[in-house]
Amino acid sequence: MFRMKYRAVVILLLCLPILSCNDDDDQDMEYPVIIMNSGDASPLNCAVIYRGESFPFKAIFTDNQELGSYNIEIHNNFDHHSHSTENEECELDSKKEPVNPFIYNKDYVIPTGETYFAADNIVEVPADVDTGDYHFMIRLTDKAGWQALKAVSIKIRDKNE
Repeated sequence: MFRMKYRAVVILLLCLPILSCNDDDDQDMEYPVIIMNSGDASPLNCAVIYRGESFPFKAIFTDNQELGSYNIEIHNNFDHHSHSTENEECELDSKKEPVNPFIYNKDYVIPTGETYFAADNIVEVPADVDTGDYHFMIRLTDKAGWQALKAVSIKIRDKNE
């Protein structure tokens, strides 16, 4: 009787790793995708934006299972750093120290269950921000936590210059 119980316990212990495996086929292992090459995508790399005005942000987001959220961030590039997501280099102004740089950072939630989403937002640029080189960054996160990054270079100008 003891041997039968012992064998049963040994067999159970040997089978436990196999029985405890879950099916990895439904796990999301793919990054979401940011599409900015459609006809109405905005802003495009090297775009000129005017202070005191608004401009549209338009992009397409896709994911194999489910999208989560996205973030738009704008920060100055007065020191000429790079995020290296675009092939085209934009002509840069001279390096300078920021006085009143435009800083924008906003999160947006994508409706639950979406695998395709057309982002369409308006960004207001204050009239008193420093002109010059900026980076427009998009971070897209899917429900599984994978993140895609897209950075484009933009210039903020004064319409009177």
